[in-house]
Amino acid sequence: MINSNLFNYVNVLDKAADACSVRGQLISNNMANVNTPNYKRQDIEFNSFLEAALADGSTLDEAVSNVQDHLMEINGVVYTDNSTLSYRLDGNNVSIDTEEVYQTENSIRYQALIEQMTHEFSRMKAVIK
Repeated sequence: MINSNLFNYVNVLDKAADACSVRGQLISNNMANVNTPNYKRQDIEFNSFLEAALADGSTLDEAVSNVQDHLMEINGVVYTDNSTLSYRLDGNNVSIDTEEVYQTENSIRYQALIEQMTHEFSRMKAVIK
């Protein structure tokens, strides 16, 4: 995290990209364990925490500035999804089709975040020139 108001957006985007990276690892782990008896899928909850933190402020700039002060405290929570539910007789609740959809969604989100960070750095570069 870079401590400068100039990098507020980049820091928030970076934190969201980190959560996407963790989610990607969890999805890959779920897919690897699709045939493991009694395995329960795992996921991470981060977006709702970030959305709640960004809700403070009348403008996006103000909200991001407010979040910057406690960005390190906003962390994702890894949880076991439907831990008492099983779709199969072996006790596993992972659907490979669902995981592939989640993986695609997560990849698109990650690419969008990286693209936004690149855009922010391009804007900074243009201002410096």
